[in-house]
Amino acid sequence: MNILIAGGCGYIGSHTAAELISRGHDIVICDSLVRGSIDAPDAIAEITGKKVCFYRVDISDTESLCAVFEKHRFDAVINFAGLKSVSESVLMPLSYYRSNVCAAVSLLEVMYRYNVRKIIFSSSASVYGKNDIMPLTEACAKNPSSPYARSKSMIEDIILDLCSSDDRWSAVMLRYFNPVGAHSSLLIGEDPKIPSDNIMPHIIKTALGEKSCLDIFGTDYETEDGTGVRDYIHISDLAKGHVCALGRLFTSSGYEAFNLGTGKGCSVLELVRIFEESTGIKIPVKLSPRRPGDVSVCYADTSLAEKVLEWKAEESLEDMCRSSLSYAAQELRKTDQN
Repeated sequence: MNILIAGGCGYIGSHTAAELISRGHDIVICDSLVRGSIDAPDAIAEITGKKVCFYRVDISDTESLCAVFEKHRFDAVINFAGLKSVSESVLMPLSYYRSNVCAAVSLLEVMYRYNVRKIIFSSSASVYGKNDIMPLTEACAKNPSSPYARSKSMIEDIILDLCSSDDRWSAVMLRYFNPVGAHSSLLIGEDPKIPSDNIMPHIIKTALGEKSCLDIFGTDYETEDGTGVRDYIHISDLAKGHVCALGRLFTSSGYEAFNLGTGKGCSVLELVRIFEESTGIKIPVKLSPRRPGDVSVCYADTSLAEKVLEWKAEESLEDMCRSSLSYAAQELRKTDQN
């Protein structure tokens, strides 16, 4: 199949692109490179042995996006494009609604124009927000608590309305929990130079001496050790989930949503302990107040994905910690050499 990957130069998009090519699919990447890496297409080509067709195109630029659709006949689209920082979205809500929601509508309009009606949307567990039910199932009510999360929820609703209006559409929402780690080749991973709300890049920077200590935001949550609990999933497992979801697009129609996580919650302090034990590096910590928009506990019920998509996360937290450190250390060495 020929798949358009919007935002394919980003962390999750690049891993999914490599996984899809390795399974025999043809891909085309469109990325504005606002947050994606210009080196990603070459790295994916090195991993897979196949040249990647890449266009530096923002999906909100309808004219440029149409030009890509004119050149290629796509069977489906995976949309990773957008901004993804909870704290940044609180400060810059309009940027998030423009870059995430408006751009997604532009993409869907172009898909409609060119008769491409199969889409996987890169959503987020943040759409659940504060929820009394744990683990979170896909049937849980959505209650997003930040502009970032609301932008993801809005796009889900727009796609749901589209599927309800036209039964030719097939759409899968993948609600990610907390992706960490790097590709086994160490050619792609989470760029340590890009500012992030995610905990792992900050652990890594502390481990490598770029930060004097790790700020832990919130120690008064109603959890076992007072720190927030999250569901951390290896990026390679997440990429494989998209392959399974792609298969689902061509065997069903309508709108579906699936959680992609491990089904296990891990507190921030527990993650720090596992990192220290698996790498041998001590992480000094500083206890800080909660951040706006954060929730205390968030982990997945993955039984629906296991049953319907026949997918299950396999990598351990130790694997995630070691590969994250190895990739970041390598990237920082490259920076120092330059």
